[in-house]
Amino acid sequence: MQEGQTRKTSSLSILAIAGVEPYQEKPGEEYMNKAQLEHFKKILEAWRNQLRDEVDRTVSHMQDEAANFPDPVDRAAQEEEFSLELRNRDRERKLIKKIEKTLKKVEDDDFGYCDSCGVEIGIRRLEARPTADLCIDCKTLAEIREKQMAG
Repeated sequence: MQEGQTRKTSSLSILAIAGVEPYQEKPGEEYMNKAQLEHFKKILEAWRNQLRDEVDRTVSHMQDEAANFPDPVDRAAQEEEFSLELRNRDRERKLIKKIEKTLKKVEDDDFGYCDSCGVEIGIRRLEARPTADLCIDCKTLAEIREKQMAG
């Protein structure tokens, strides 16, 4: 139960970053119409901007905090902290690229469909993970294959 709550909070935080409410589908509404595409474009752009701000803060923080500590333990601790921050920023940089790739799909009206089978990914899944490019079934199969290959 706790894991489901974490996942729900996570998707809500992405929506909160963008300052949007979960999309309310209207009866008979066409999948990935202009309103839905705008909804996801707003989410993706806000998420990308938030990540860019974090990257900028890290660069600024590292420049401000960079000190030549005479004590080797202090210097090692600072280097370890910087190393961890850089790994996190690298992960965020890759996520920014994925967000930009997804924004391109939104612009090309190619967003919201599984790259593997072409089926609709679904509004709720996309709100939870806006960069998802596989439907839940194809993603599950990919994860099973990955586990089989690994062990």
